[in-house]
Amino acid sequence: MSWATTAIVIAAIAVLAVFLAWTAGRAFVRYRGARLVECPETKEVVAVEVDAARAAAGAAVGRIDLKLSECTNWPERQGCGQECLRQIEASPEGCLIRTIVTDWYKGKTCALCGTSLDAIDWYERRPALMGPDGRTVQWPDVPPERLPQVLASHSPLCWNCHVAESFRQQHPELVVDNPWKTAGGAARR
Repeated sequence: MSWATTAIVIAAIAVLAVFLAWTAGRAFVRYRGARLVECPETKEVVAVEVDAARAAAGAAVGRIDLKLSECTNWPERQGCGQECLRQIEASPEGCLIRTIVTDWYKGKTCALCGTSLDAIDWYERRPALMGPDGRTVQWPDVPPERLPQVLASHSPLCWNCHVAESFRQQHPELVVDNPWKTAGGAARR
C-alpha cells in the first residue's frame, strides 16, 4: 500500500471517528438529566433519568435505544414496561427539569426586590423559591416529583434575596433592620 493510500485510509477513519463521537456526544447531552413524566401505571408525576450512555452508544450506530436508569417509583415498580419513555421521545427537552424550571422563571420577577429573573446564572447564583410560610428554598433541594406542586405554591426569588432571607431565618439575632429615608422622606426597608 502506498503512502498516499495509507494517508487517505487514516483520514477516512479519523473523519468517521469524529462523526461517531459527535453523534454519540449529542445524544448523551440530549438525554442526560432528570425529567418529569406521567407514569402510565399510576398516573402520577414521577422523576426519571434515562441511561444517557446507552442512548449515546446507540446513536453512534444509528439507533437510539432508550432505557431508564432511575425512577422515583423504583424499586416498587422497577419491572414496568417503561412506557413513559414515549413522553421523553416526543419531547426530550420539554420534560427536562431544567427546562421546566427555566420556563417557569421566564417573565417573572423576584417576589421581594422585583429584579427580573429572565437572565439566570444557573451555575453560581441560581434563583430560589419562597414558600407561603416565607421560608426560602433552592429548587435543586425540592424533590423532583414534587416540583409541579412547589412551583404552583411558591414565589420566585433572586439569589441575593434568597441569601439575605436565609440568613435572616437562620440567624435572626444577628439581623438589624435599619430603614433608610428616601428623598421624599418616606422610610424604606
